[in-house]
Amino acid sequence: MEYTPISPFKRPITRAHLRVVDAKATPTHCPDPGVSKWQVLRDLAKARATYNLSERELGVLQALLSFFPDDMLGGSSTMIVFPSNRTICERLHGMACSTMRRHLARLVASGLLIRRDSPNGKRYVRTHGDTRSVYGFDLSPLHQRAREIAIAAEEVRATEHRISRLRDTIRLMRRDIVALAQFGASMDAPCPLWDQMLATADVVATALRRKLPLQDLLHLRARLEAVLDTARDQIDGPGTEEMITCDAQNEHHLLNSNKDSHESEPQKTESAVASNPPDISADSLDRTTQTPRIPLTLVTGSCPSLATFYPGAIRHWHQLHAAACHIRPSMGIDARTWDEAQRCMGPETASIALAAILERFSEIRSPGAYLRALSTKAAAGEFSCGPMIMALVGRRAA
Repeated sequence: MEYTPISPFKRPITRAHLRVVDAKATPTHCPDPGVSKWQVLRDLAKARATYNLSERELGVLQALLSFFPDDMLGGSSTMIVFPSNRTICERLHGMACSTMRRHLARLVASGLLIRRDSPNGKRYVRTHGDTRSVYGFDLSPLHQRAREIAIAAEEVRATEHRISRLRDTIRLMRRDIVALAQFGASMDAPCPLWDQMLATADVVATALRRKLPLQDLLHLRARLEAVLDTARDQIDGPGTEEMITCDAQNEHHLLNSNKDSHESEPQKTESAVASNPPDISADSLDRTTQTPRIPLTLVTGSCPSLATFYPGAIRHWHQLHAAACHIRPSMGIDARTWDEAQRCMGPETASIALAAILERFSEIRSPGAYLRALSTKAAAGEFSCGPMIMALVGRRAA
């Protein structure tokens, strides 16, 4: 074709038509490597919200692509199809012609198609020797914008994946909120926070039934993080100190009446532990794996060495356990001994014991044997971390 028109037949010109300046600006013979027309369509379907396209408009585009004989757009082929309106509607399973024309206009306005109207508005191909004049719908914009469409589709897929992971995270946080609320309600410390947390969990469950956008999910996650931090502070913070005041006083009295019991424990050898293996029956584990009835602030305050060897903040029991796992190898305590201590005492109590051992590290000849001895006592139901902490409190006060 010697001339590429920019005006449509018997229709007003628009900015979409002005995109076509001449044949050089929008060539119908592209030497670039081809791209799969169906892959472009799939990417466009994924990113259709980006281009403000409906499903029916994508259906019209799919019908036009089906008239293109090759699977690849580009190369040396002419990317103009010239089916009649009736043929297009038949391929669209009888769509009304007026509806089809409206969707075609939207595709042209979006810049994904270019009209190449003949002088009389008909669509056809005419051969003049070695040259061909083709009038119809030019698909070359799909080839030229294939990379752009692929990037937009990938961004949509990444957002969908992030939303999916965020929804899973929110479900897990909601489960933790319910568990913490039930645990807090079981403590001897009535607090309206637990009922509020259960109400929040119900609201979250209702919200997750809808298809929330990313920003709403991020806001919901931040809200749940604040609720979880409040709950952990309520359970682990200074407010729990009143619950164990009586027990701590009793343990301190027991410690003062038996000073040598603590000093004799480091002298236990590995052979002594081996000859008296710890009892890890169900009853003994039930007695020892409960959450410590001692304030976490009392533990961290009496064991300042934790801050020296572990730079992270310790505001919750799980953070104390992470600090103990981090420090344990440098204390010469092997993984098997640590696992045994956690099994017999529970992770939180074992972490308290390890923090106390760290505070008296220079006085204990074998930290590993010492911890195994404590595990043996814990398995027999004869160990409490209270005397260890209260002893350290007494030493700091002296």
